[in-house]
Amino acid sequence: MTSVPPRRIGVLTGGGDCPGLNAVIRAVTKHALQAGLDVHGIEDGFLGLIEDRVRELRYDDVSGILKLGGTILGTSNKANPAKFATGYDANGAVVWEDVTERCFRTIERHGLEALVVIGGDGTMACAQPFAAAGIPIIGVPKTIDNDVIGTDLTFGFQSAVEVATEALDRVHSTAESHGRALVVEVMGRNAGWIALRAGVAGGADVILVPEIPFEIDRVVEQVEWRRSLGRRCTILCVAEGAAPVGGEQIVHALDPTSPDPVKLGGIGAWVAAQIDARSEVEARAVTLGHTQRGGSPVPGDRVLGTRFGAEATRLLLEGETGRMVAWVDGRVRDVPITDPAAGQRTIQADEPLLAAARACFTSFGDRPPAHLSEGKRGRGPQGLLR
Repeated sequence: MTSVPPRRIGVLTGGGDCPGLNAVIRAVTKHALQAGLDVHGIEDGFLGLIEDRVRELRYDDVSGILKLGGTILGTSNKANPAKFATGYDANGAVVWEDVTERCFRTIERHGLEALVVIGGDGTMACAQPFAAAGIPIIGVPKTIDNDVIGTDLTFGFQSAVEVATEALDRVHSTAESHGRALVVEVMGRNAGWIALRAGVAGGADVILVPEIPFEIDRVVEQVEWRRSLGRRCTILCVAEGAAPVGGEQIVHALDPTSPDPVKLGGIGAWVAAQIDARSEVEARAVTLGHTQRGGSPVPGDRVLGTRFGAEATRLLLEGETGRMVAWVDGRVRDVPITDPAAGQRTIQADEPLLAAARACFTSFGDRPPAHLSEGKRGRGPQGLLR
């Protein structure tokens, strides 16, 4: 769908923060200013539209922010205008209201003629009523989870993988020193992309992802198999949404005021406890949590964010609306902004990286340890396995 190119645009960042948001804000703003547009930043995502917190963005406001983590505009994952928590009733239940009309009034008050919304699947869903109301809107997909349908890659993901990989590298030394199994729990919700990519990059011996229900006995077998080979440690990379066969995901907390109330976490500690109880190997667990979302973006996310932001502004200048910028088949493209509503992009059975990991004796907890032919162990000069 095309419309008249806007003269004044608003930009917001919704959902959880991640590295690379400022790169997109910078690219959107600079490209728009160069084209003669006025740019306004909406603070704290859609909450800024609900509460009328909008400010002009000038060249100086976005200079020097490329390398900064987080977002200069702030964000919120509790500000879905169509389902906004406004308080509690007499019974203590959350009161939900549709406050979309407030957002429309804010847009009108500031003369915004188009919006760039930067966020994940939740943010794209929040954008639907605005697109339906005829407001030109372009989405930019972000999330460390890399689970947005319509794009092969989201900015923020590469930085999260970098953090997780470094953590796996670091625990190797302490696990080796003490002869332990070290479990590193990473984020990802219902998608295992961070665990898979970081686990392969960090040489994890076991990778557990939500898409492949695991058997704890198979995990323990992998740990004991490595011990039988003389290996002093086993490294496990576990996605927060992973669950055993026939079991459920472990819920760390519930937030009734959030449209997405379930907060996953705790599977890493559970796996470590099971290894402790079922094997001769001592196990420890570490949860990376929000460290994966903080800090400066890696170069890949800075570049991707810049390309996405510039493309979003280009689309608006050409009168496009209802589109989401995407990375598809190695190129920046655009897809319908409704695509993410189809669900979450998860690891499929034919994912090449799964096969590559299995080829390197990595276990996903669903099969017995891979066979190692006798005489193929390759002993080093001290008699230890390489």
